[in-house]
Amino acid sequence: MTRSQPLKRFSRGIATAAVGAAFALGAASAQAEGTLRIAMTAADVPSTTGMPNNGYEGMRFLGYPIFEGLVLWDLSSADTLADIEPGLATSWTQSADDPTKWTFKLRQGVTFHDGSPFNADAAIWNLERYYNTDSPQFEPQGSAITRARNPNVKAYRKIDDFTLEITTDRPLSYFPYLLVYMLYSSPTQWEKVGKDWAEFAKAPAGTGPFKITDVKPRVSVSLDKNASYWDAARVPHVDKMILYPMPEATTRLAALRSGQVDWIEVPPPDAIPSLKSAGYDIVTNSYPHVWPWVFDMSPDSAFADVKVRQAANYCINRDDMVTLLNGVAEPSVGFFKKGTAKFGNPKNAYTYDPAKAKALLAEAGYGPDKPVKSKIMISTSGSGQMLPLPMNEFLQQTLAECNFEIDFEVVEWGTMLVAFRNEPTEATALNVDALNISLVSSDISQMARWFWSGNFTPKGSNWGHWKNEEYDAILAEIQTSTDPSGMEAKIARLNEIVVDEAPWLWIVHDLNPRAMSKDVKGFVSAQSWFQDFTPVTVK
Repeated sequence: MTRSQPLKRFSRGIATAAVGAAFALGAASAQAEGTLRIAMTAADVPSTTGMPNNGYEGMRFLGYPIFEGLVLWDLSSADTLADIEPGLATSWTQSADDPTKWTFKLRQGVTFHDGSPFNADAAIWNLERYYNTDSPQFEPQGSAITRARNPNVKAYRKIDDFTLEITTDRPLSYFPYLLVYMLYSSPTQWEKVGKDWAEFAKAPAGTGPFKITDVKPRVSVSLDKNASYWDAARVPHVDKMILYPMPEATTRLAALRSGQVDWIEVPPPDAIPSLKSAGYDIVTNSYPHVWPWVFDMSPDSAFADVKVRQAANYCINRDDMVTLLNGVAEPSVGFFKKGTAKFGNPKNAYTYDPAKAKALLAEAGYGPDKPVKSKIMISTSGSGQMLPLPMNEFLQQTLAECNFEIDFEVVEWGTMLVAFRNEPTEATALNVDALNISLVSSDISQMARWFWSGNFTPKGSNWGHWKNEEYDAILAEIQTSTDPSGMEAKIARLNEIVVDEAPWLWIVHDLNPRAMSKDVKGFVSAQSWFQDFTPVTVK
């Protein structure tokens, strides 16, 4: 659906349909004792094979709670940036003789939900599932997602029952940070259900603190506590968690107020004051996440010209966008947050400066009689997208003041993700010049994922195919380094480059807002896109 007119009527239509769908659940959602009920922003239940779709929201809700990787995020603190910790591997080492080789000592005594053991054979089986198209267990969707996030796995082998070696295609000092996005499912359960991923999705088995017990596509998914979870300190405090896909913000709001759910992701900003006065908790925290437009650098895209990209960045009023969102976001003027050591000192300090934007466009050959005409793919909702329809309408109107004529291609979140995994010139991109997609900005591995020329789609996740020789050279130094000293200065220089070259339209960092009933206790809002549900209790 292509839209060039304001988006209000479209969003109201979605709201009406979604409200009806939500309340069709009716009495079936009555709360049981010890049950946590959450409304997600996803339009459908994320896939349940162990490598969920629906972006990182899928990982948050139907990834880490049920399935785990060799490396996990430590999500125990609200006060410090989340970092990695041992997961299904207790330790890892990079070979001094060959830095492409990593050895992982696997955790012993871990079982999948079906009772079968996790060991090196199970790990290899999953690696074959993702990286060997000829393996019987190859899963196309899970493979596409995993390879996009971690395209550098070259080989792997079992050393003994609890030792695994993985070889990368080049030295990657940050390789453990990539392994948090590779999850492990039970080979035994896959065999039991007839070697069929569709059947496995109905009765999946991972190693995590929750296990999936009921899947109703587009309606809900139920998770039960895994009482025998290997980490006794993280056995869930609730007996059950039920997840509902509700892409429309007003639907989630109505579900919370009616008592259908206990917790909603991304409450409507204009409802926050009334929610607070009614006794609901509004939980936010600063965390590494950014909401940009990712520009296409193809020659026929207007954004191939750096002056046009910089002009767009000078033409948006980030403070007004934060006001529109009722303070649940903060301005973004780079990949990392301004004021942090990793931000550096870029030449361009993007403020709301329409005059400068117009001057840059004039240098690029644009003006009132020749506006920059471009089409942007945006979603109706989705993982970390906040309120994309009104937010993009605001950008459309603001950019029009600087001689940008913006059109929209409005799609569902899943369609956006398919486009983002393919080249910008593919049919999946629907001839757009940019994608509005929220992305994690937690560490150097994510910088490499989004901006390194070695990660051009479809191999990796550099959708816009932006390339900068200095950036690639500094990143290569980081990848091959074994000395952490001086690393932060190099990372800051990378941020300076992406700010000044502006491969993205820097808009806002959201504050991970969620609203919940007073009955919900124990939640720690980690400085991460991902969260730990195990300490949560419900009266």
